[in-house]
Amino acid sequence: MTTKKKPSPKKWWETEPSYRLAFEDNDLLMKDELRGVRLQLELVKTELSLLEHNIRSTIVVFGGTRISAPDDCKKKIKEIEAELKDNPRDPVLLNKLLIARRVIAKSDFYNEARRFAELVSRESQNGNGAEYVIVTGGGPGIMEAANRGAHDIGAKSIGLNITLPMEQQPNEYITPDLCFQFHYFAVRKMHFLMRAKALVAFPGGYGTLDELFEGLTLLQTTKTQKIPIILFGKNYWTQLINFDFLVAEGTIDPEDLALFRYADTAEQTWEMIQEFNKEPIGWKEA
Repeated sequence: MTTKKKPSPKKWWETEPSYRLAFEDNDLLMKDELRGVRLQLELVKTELSLLEHNIRSTIVVFGGTRISAPDDCKKKIKEIEAELKDNPRDPVLLNKLLIARRVIAKSDFYNEARRFAELVSRESQNGNGAEYVIVTGGGPGIMEAANRGAHDIGAKSIGLNITLPMEQQPNEYITPDLCFQFHYFAVRKMHFLMRAKALVAFPGGYGTLDELFEGLTLLQTTKTQKIPIILFGKNYWTQLINFDFLVAEGTIDPEDLALFRYADTAEQTWEMIQEFNKEPIGWKEA
């Protein structure tokens, strides 16, 4: 019978934090003073992966997390209606039902985002490289729909997920080795735009508005290459934002209205992107 040899006790210096290799010292990397290093790591890690996949250009799709597939919306309404049977006058449940019905009225945007991503991916991806690869924030709702459209035809798509206080996980349709997680919004936004040939904003809330106005501001100030910004769902966007009011108030120039256009179908959106990128300086005057 053989006896196990006891491991040798660690030398005193092996237990000292100062002796750790710097790149293996998690306590060091998480210090406030190392924020710049962490920012750089988030930038470089994703960049190297995209280069390895030969992804040359992307189309960014933004949109609300709460705009789900029609079947999921119907399921949600049925659940609320079942609860109301026991509490028919419950104001909280009645309000939830009202909102759920408003959301299902927008569920066709999910289908259009899915069709748009399928259309783009079918026409643009080939064996020699990846052009116009769909990239989303990697979450549910419209983001899921866009990743799903690419997945439907076996095409690549990217998900740039972000750590949030509330539980969030990537949708299941992202290409697995193109699914990234970020801590810093700033680096994530850089990756949205670094290869972008278009930005398509579907209806959404604060997050979508943040990303949309970031793009508009960078274009207005010429801090990024010229790309088409398309607001999908003209009725939604014109009710939400009165751009003409901003012009009338003198807070933006009339020329700033040319930074974006509206579209209402997947085909129209794709045609606009192709038209823009055929022209040396972007869209022709409307």
